[in-house]
Formats: sequence, C-alpha cells, structure tokens
Amino acid sequence: MRVAVLDDYQQVAGELADWSGRLPGAETVFFPRHLADRDELVAALEPFDVVVAMRERTAFPREVLQRLPRLRLLVTTGMRNASLDLAAAAEFGVLVCGTRSHPTGTAELTWAMILGLVRRVADDDAAVRAGGWQQRIAPDLAGEVLGVVGLGRLGAQVAAVGAAFGMDVVAWSPHLTAERAARGGARAVTKDELFATAKVATVHMVLADDTRGIVGDAELGAMRPDAYLVNTSRFGLVDEGALRRALEAGRPAGVGLDVFDTEPLPDGHWLRSAPRTLLSPHMGYVTDRTYRIFFTDAVEDIAAWRAGAPVRTL
Repeated sequence: MRVAVLDDYQQVAGELADWSGRLPGAETVFFPRHLADRDELVAALEPFDVVVAMRERTAFPREVLQRLPRLRLLVTTGMRNASLDLAAAAEFGVLVCGTRSHPTGTAELTWAMILGLVRRVADDDAAVRAGGWQQRIAPDLAGEVLGVVGLGRLGAQVAAVGAAFGMDVVAWSPHLTAERAARGGARAVTKDELFATAKVATVHMVLADDTRGIVGDAELGAMRPDAYLVNTSRFGLVDEGALRRALEAGRPAGVGLDVFDTEPLPDGHWLRSAPRTLLSPHMGYVTDRTYRIFFTDAVEDIAAWRAGAPVRTL
C-alpha cells in the first residue's frame, strides 16, 4: 500500500503521527510542495492507493478522480471539504473519510487579527525598527460593537472574547433567533444594523451557494469609516469586487484576511499591495494540537479502512 500526504508545507506530518507503527508495510510519501497543476498532480498521485489531503488546499474534482484508477481511499482533514467531489468519488469507488478537528485555533487567530488591525501592531513594529516612537493614538474596543456574522461554534467563541473585552456583542445570520443569539452570548440584530454599527465585523459562516458574497457593496458601504472587517472563514463569503472597491474608496479602516480565493496567494495578486489590510496565510487551523489530531486521525482512518472497518466516512 502506498500513501500520499499532500501539502505538508511545514514538513511536520511525519513527526506528528505514528505512520510506520500503525501502518506496517505501507510506504508513505510526504509532499511539501503544493501541486497546483492538475496534470502534475495526477502524475504524482497515480502510484498511490491512499491520499491524505490537508483541508481544501488541493481540490479533487471529477476530472482528477477519474484519472486516478488506483486510488481507493481519500482522507481529508476535518469532516467537511468543499473541494472534494463526493459523488464522483463514490462513482469511481473511492471511499472518503475525515478527521476530528480542534476549533479554538481559528477563534484565537481571529482575535489576533482584530487586535493586530485595531492596534496596528505590524505598523508599530515597523516604526520602532525604523527609529520611530508613538506616532498615533489607538482606539479602544471596550464599549464598542462587535458584529459576529454567523454565530456557530467559532462565532460564539469569538463573541465570548468580545464580551470579556467589554464590547457590545451583536450577531446576524439568515436564520438566527433571539434565543439562539443569547445562548451564543450575543444580541440578535438585522444585517443592516450589524454592518452600520459595528466597530469590528467578523465573518464565521460556511461557504455555500446562498452565502457566497453575503458581504457585498451594500454591507461594506454601510460600515463606519473607522470600522474593521475580519474574515477567517472562507474568502468567497465577501464579494471580491466589492472588497476591492471599498478599500480603494478608503473604507473600512482595515480588513484582516486569513483566507483567499486562490491559495497560496499568487504573485501579483491585488491583495498583496492592497491598502489597510492585514494578511495571514490561512493559519487559523495551523496549530500544533490541531495538526496532531488531523494526522493521528488520518492514520487511524487508513488503518481502519485497511482492516475492513472504515470510520469517519463522509
């Protein structure tokens, strides 16, 4: 049995799980470089029976799956992966399994980005290194409005920190009720009110047909000129054209992004030089504990499948 582990950017996958002990006789190959070209990807994976995919870094649409006749098991880290064609996988006899996840990493990074934007940490670091000192006055968050778009598990974690900072936490999603909002530590408001009043608006929704571009020209245009927008969920939740127009027009005051339309972010992408932005290379889930869970579960998935009793199937 040959196992391919894709997109091991940090080259740590081999150290974080017992691949040889749990999978005796198997040959495991770790790919540290992203294989963006489909022909290159297919050529690299043709000899493998099992592929472990890291989140949505590498897509497996029908066109790729049908060109991998040897592939029998595809493991994705996490239990949801929009870049996998599950119907095609079933058609071609490829079992798809997932892993558990550790949700706090993304919530923690969300607050790192909020504080980094509001307190302009990167700018101050650069100023001190260049010989500068105290060139501006920072805004306060206590007493301001935190707007949480999507009050699920992650949104509720972010809301709890906002409350601890003394912020007025409000939330909106298409089906959010006042009762559910209260359980998540927030006050339910309309979408219009959230974007018009929030000092910080943070997005925590699943990307689907009905949520794509849910933050567009109207929402960005309604934001206060001193407000901030953070997206650590999926890039497509914010309309790209609207975001670019808003930044070029001078509002909001700052935008923090941990997710992008194409990853890794290509050379020359407009966001690399966009004003008032704080960019992070999709680091929300890239934590030690999360990776240990991902890869340990991936090995367990492979061992269980090999024994004829697959677990965590999608």
